[in-house]
Amino acid sequence: MTASRITYLALLVLVLVAPLLGLYPVFVMKLLCFALFACAFNLLLGFTGLLSFGHAAFFGSAAYVTGWFIKSQSWTPELGIVAGTVAAGLIGLVVGLVAIRRQGIYFAMITLAIAQMVFFVCLQAPFTGGEDGLQGVPRGRLLGLLSLESDTTMYYFVVAVFVLCFLLISRIVHSPFGQVLKMIRENEPRAISLGYNVDRYKLLAFVLSAALAGLAGSLKTLVMGFATLSDVHWSMSGEVILMTLLGGVGTFFGPVFGAGIVIALQNLLADKVGSWVTVIIGVIFVLCVLAFRKGVVGELQAWRERRRRAATDTNAD
Repeated sequence: MTASRITYLALLVLVLVAPLLGLYPVFVMKLLCFALFACAFNLLLGFTGLLSFGHAAFFGSAAYVTGWFIKSQSWTPELGIVAGTVAAGLIGLVVGLVAIRRQGIYFAMITLAIAQMVFFVCLQAPFTGGEDGLQGVPRGRLLGLLSLESDTTMYYFVVAVFVLCFLLISRIVHSPFGQVLKMIRENEPRAISLGYNVDRYKLLAFVLSAALAGLAGSLKTLVMGFATLSDVHWSMSGEVILMTLLGGVGTFFGPVFGAGIVIALQNLLADKVGSWVTVIIGVIFVLCVLAFRKGVVGELQAWRERRRRAATDTNAD
């Protein structure tokens, strides 16, 4: 635990000084938004055992809601973010009530089907801009006081939100509620036999995951200044699954690492290889799955655990 805390502290310091090291703030902000999206998805898949193919619905719908309220209704950025997060949570509640009683591939396909319905709404609704999306969303002034037009100011706001959400997810997982979620993931019939209302726990986890995914989408709209159909497309659900599996399902830092790899590759290779970047990322994913079945971070943690046990056994002898 001490080593993990030192690692997280070192990473936090690195993120805080990143603009001073010459890293492009908008790139790091985009990475943090998708890292938060992956962490939200991991709360559902990694700690509850539910595979959703429709998480883009929450990410994208929140992006549109936030963009519309800020641009068309002149809301302040914090109110726009709250509106997007609440909207994503409410959509998650509706989807969860429909899907949560199903398991396995049936649950996944229901989430995908409803996400496609949300995509169609975003395509046809007059306030979304259709295929053009919402463009020119202003960042505005935080609490009516602090201007977010500066990339530096916006950067530290995104960092603060990400750190708070990361700590919140950690607190949820280590709480009694989180321990029940892990039990449901490992042995759902056992949890039912102990008297837990499994559907209620899974529904709450689903809504929390949807709301956090919506928060990530809202932040992304504020950072980039637009919301498009790609935010709510089924391929976005595939990307967040890729990020989570690449880093390590059920780990805290794994989704962040996976998001960093995917976003970095997209930014570095998009101008050089065009659409082939998807093929390259796919090849890397296949190689990582073959070589690191628990994800990169998951395999590293397993290796450390094996070393610790070996050292303990040696000392016992």
